[in-house]
Amino acid sequence: MFDWDDLRHFLAVARQGSTIAAAKSLRLSQSTVHRRLAELEKRIGRHIVVRHATGYRLTEFGAELRPLVEQVEKAVGAIERYLAAADEKPGAVRVTCSESIGYRLVQTRLLETFQDRHPGMRVELVMSDHFLDIAKGEADVAIRAGIPNEETLVGRKIADVPWALYGSRAYLERNGRITGIEDLATHAVIGFDGDIKDHHAAKWLRSVAPSARVVASSDTVPGLLMSVKSGAGLAPLPMPLAAREVDLERVLGPLPVLYSPIYLLTHPDLRHVPRVSAFFDFIVTDIEQVRSVLTG
Repeated sequence: MFDWDDLRHFLAVARQGSTIAAAKSLRLSQSTVHRRLAELEKRIGRHIVVRHATGYRLTEFGAELRPLVEQVEKAVGAIERYLAAADEKPGAVRVTCSESIGYRLVQTRLLETFQDRHPGMRVELVMSDHFLDIAKGEADVAIRAGIPNEETLVGRKIADVPWALYGSRAYLERNGRITGIEDLATHAVIGFDGDIKDHHAAKWLRSVAPSARVVASSDTVPGLLMSVKSGAGLAPLPMPLAAREVDLERVLGPLPVLYSPIYLLTHPDLRHVPRVSAFFDFIVTDIEQVRSVLTG
């Protein structure tokens, strides 16, 4: 009657509330999501979503169907992890991380050193501020900032990255320098949006400068960096990333409340897969070099 891809598109629309957002989460076109959803409804012979002013909502039948489809999703994920664990070939380790962490990694020989030590293995670095779902097989390993909230993952903290408040020299010349947090109320700031809107640095900025004028926002840390470099306003940034920019000045910090823990994570079903285990052991063995790359 249907295949897993049909159900996957249905779940994306159910969770995102619109075909545009669902398409973005699936990295597909909106037309593809529309088509697959229509095909599923045709095969089932029932409407599972209904359009409204701001997107889509589930019909009563669709709402009853959703938990059953989520069980299928969990089963498919378990099968994929089982097959990955049963595959003893070295292969590739898919490592997901933010763009700012990935930028630091590729500026060094760290990943090349891993491949030199493990011939036949290679690291596929997937850089995105959107969290890939390891439980669904979207990646093997994650290097993530912040305390993990996925109960299904295991791992360890590998670094603490300092953050500070930055502005461009041009902005500070136009608007004056900052002597304390209280000065932020009279300045323009760059806001956090999308997948990073709840980052602890975003929460800190909102708490200390609730009346500051937000002139722009970004859903990635590199986007924040570019906005600050443009002279639009101030924003907290990871020091290892911002310190490379000669036209930026640190105006406050490092700020103790903004230290960002970095975790190495995977799913328990994948932890002892040879390629994943080799990557974990490499990071732990070379932890001082890893910390230097991530925090230096």
